[in-house]
Amino acid sequence: MADPETSTKKTDLSLLPSVDALLRSETGQDLVSGIGVKHLTLLARAAIEGLRAEIARDNGKSAVSREELLKEAQIRLAAGWDLQKRARLQKVINATGVIIHTNLGRAPLSEAARAAVAETGGYCTLEYDLATGKRGRRGARAEKLLADLTGAEAALIVNNCAAAAYLVLTALAAGGETIISRGELVEIGGDFRIPDVMKQAGTTLVEVGTTNRTKLSDYKNAITENTRLIARVHPSNFRVIGFTSSPSVAELAELAHKRGLTFFEDAGSGALPDLTQYGLDGEPRISDSVAAGVDVATFSGDKLLGGLQTGLIVGRAEVVEKLRKHPLYRVLRVDKLTYATLEATLESYLRGTELEDIPVLKMLSQTKEQLAERAANFVENLSAELSENSSLVVDIIPGHSAVGGGAAPEAKLETSLIALTHKTLSANQLEEKLRLGEPPVITRVLEDKVVLDLRTVSESDENVLVKTLQDLS
Repeated sequence: MADPETSTKKTDLSLLPSVDALLRSETGQDLVSGIGVKHLTLLARAAIEGLRAEIARDNGKSAVSREELLKEAQIRLAAGWDLQKRARLQKVINATGVIIHTNLGRAPLSEAARAAVAETGGYCTLEYDLATGKRGRRGARAEKLLADLTGAEAALIVNNCAAAAYLVLTALAAGGETIISRGELVEIGGDFRIPDVMKQAGTTLVEVGTTNRTKLSDYKNAITENTRLIARVHPSNFRVIGFTSSPSVAELAELAHKRGLTFFEDAGSGALPDLTQYGLDGEPRISDSVAAGVDVATFSGDKLLGGLQTGLIVGRAEVVEKLRKHPLYRVLRVDKLTYATLEATLESYLRGTELEDIPVLKMLSQTKEQLAERAANFVENLSAELSENSSLVVDIIPGHSAVGGGAAPEAKLETSLIALTHKTLSANQLEEKLRLGEPPVITRVLEDKVVLDLRTVSESDENVLVKTLQDLS
């Protein structure tokens, strides 16, 4: 736009290009084949209206020619399309070191799970029994795998863990009371608050104990004729450290069963294998909970299990069947692609190949020595591609990865960070260039350096990352 001080004339709004003129412009013709006329027309209208509004705000003080307005409209048209492209779901390279990165889609799927999506994207045996030629039960295979791996009598699958908890509370405790420790009344991301969920489910919350200490006697004393559930909720990324105590799962299960009640555990992230050897303490192993006597347990399928977003429910057959028959289950059930990816993921556990197959577990199990070697090799490969006059300065520094997704907030996963500085770009500018690149590379800024953690970068993406950094040098 012209400088208002250089002209006393006003812009005539009639000089604005028409939508048709913008579509016929060089930029419009370049974009139409990839966007389509209908979509491009919407973008063209938005570009022209934005330009019209700016002129109106300026009171038309700047005198601009028809040609200048068309040029500006083309710039805005291209920018509008670029903005929409960036807003779509697309692959990124996660170099943050946060394994279960909620904003980046949480757990990356295994190769087998991705293949299952492709295989079942068309017609498939979602509710068809090949053996009988009759209607089959949706999700039967995935449920059987889940029950076998956890030692439970039965399993059920819904669209996320919040939904699983909501279904349990609605089907088993509506109209009655649910006892829960005060220290477990947490908020778990996205304003998901346990007391609010219980209220919506129609069960009355009965708090017992204190924030840091709850005794078995607190639960005993709170039981009335209106009690339906005793609930235990994993605190996710919230921890109280120090003078704390609470009854064990087995103690609560025994109490519930003696009093004719149902014991429910919301295990949060949950886990199938024992992950303590990788520094993950405090995450419930679902098979342990089942063995200790829980009647029903819920946990996530897209966190430590390493699959797609699902709410997994396991427990006694009688309880699970009651959930299956509840009308709310029909609202919360999942689609064929979710069942397919979950089957493929669970089959890796059944084969005993989960550490090799499932990206989350592979990342968690990488040692600091392995990561140091990967970082050294990466820097060597990158240095070989950089010119002598490169503005990029590369170093390796010690650091820590994070589990993410609300799981194991106290875990200290040692790693080697690749630290980047640039002779002409600030750390924030370098981070932005990587984030807006093709493919986008998501990093961290630490002490005025951009840092990359290869723990969350697949080996197949390392060469792509080297090329991206080479282009920035």
